[in-house]
Amino acid sequence: MMFALAAATLIALAFVVAPYGRHARRGWGPSVPARVGWIAMESPAVLAFLAFYLQGRHRAELAPLVLLGLWLAHYVHRALVFPLAMPASAARMPAVIAATGFAFNVFNAWLNARWISELGRYPDSWLLDPRFACGAAVFFLGMAANVRADRRLRALRAPGETGYKIPRGGLHEYVSSPNYLGEIVEWLGWALATWSLPGLAFAAYTIANLGPRALHHHAWFRRTFPDYPRRRKALVPFVL
Repeated sequence: MMFALAAATLIALAFVVAPYGRHARRGWGPSVPARVGWIAMESPAVLAFLAFYLQGRHRAELAPLVLLGLWLAHYVHRALVFPLAMPASAARMPAVIAATGFAFNVFNAWLNARWISELGRYPDSWLLDPRFACGAAVFFLGMAANVRADRRLRALRAPGETGYKIPRGGLHEYVSSPNYLGEIVEWLGWALATWSLPGLAFAAYTIANLGPRALHHHAWFRRTFPDYPRRRKALVPFVL
């Protein structure tokens, strides 16, 4: 189901730009403040994940707990720290986007939490396995890129300032959406660290969801700023 959803999402986003953030526009029904929308749609990735995880028979074992920590490291930041740091002037979010994000995160939380605490097998020795070590390293590398890119974007605006500017510095010198690149790298790391089909399915969905949006961002920057760096790629440095 997740792989099918990834395919459908990729096809849909090839034709329709998701209407939030800089792409916000009318015609998508009632809207909510961006902070409210982000917290509402991302909170199941924390609360529902914990609820599903705690039902598993392996919930108290060391390796599943470490995997739980990886997951929460991302989603506590995404559900609370990120939206609360948004400026009050952030564009409103269509309620339908928040609702679909909420539904997806409940499903994804069930899929991955159920695997790591019940259906998967992660003895303590898994923490010494090269797949886990490499996956965890990739995960935190991606998270660092994601968080730093978000901070750099927020720093572009002075207090009370609105509008968009060309981001500079760090990975922004190479791609238009280093925050999306970082998140994709994170979930590829998760897929490796869990060595699981649910992890791989989520990584595939993340690519299907954020890849087209990165291309839309890149096109928007080029339309909006005549002096936008021509050598800067959309998502993958020097490639795409």
